[in-house]
Amino acid sequence: MKKSVVRTMLALSALFMILAGYLWLTFASPYGYHPRGELPAIDDNARYSVFVYGTLKQPWVRYLVMGRAGTGNPATLPGYQKEALNITPAPGAVTKGLVITVSGTELRALDRYERLGVRYERVELPLESGETVWVYQLMDPLVQELTDELAN
Repeated sequence: MKKSVVRTMLALSALFMILAGYLWLTFASPYGYHPRGELPAIDDNARYSVFVYGTLKQPWVRYLVMGRAGTGNPATLPGYQKEALNITPAPGAVTKGLVITVSGTELRALDRYERLGVRYERVELPLESGETVWVYQLMDPLVQELTDELAN
């Protein structure tokens, strides 16, 4: 009986360590992130508005990425439609999401999570309200590659 309890505890501990490592690598690790080219400058004293439409709509994801969930305010992005992991221009379409306000440090964390300059680019777009916000959009070569992958 004691051996089975010890084995179970060891298995659960190993599983927990693997899960913790995976979450750290996915949401917080700088390893594997090597941005190409010049990234937009970030002022540590400024606040930034970011429109999120995918995984970052979830408070627990924002908490893991930035260290706090923050409050997301409902917003709509006109002229774009959500397609899998991306938004694409589409006349008459509207993408629903949230606007979060972040510090410079938190914006850097979002850039790392979205792999800015490698997978996504950060573009300024106007919301339906008229407010201009940062939005992460797949970089062009990746859009075709991911579309082909999802189609197969």
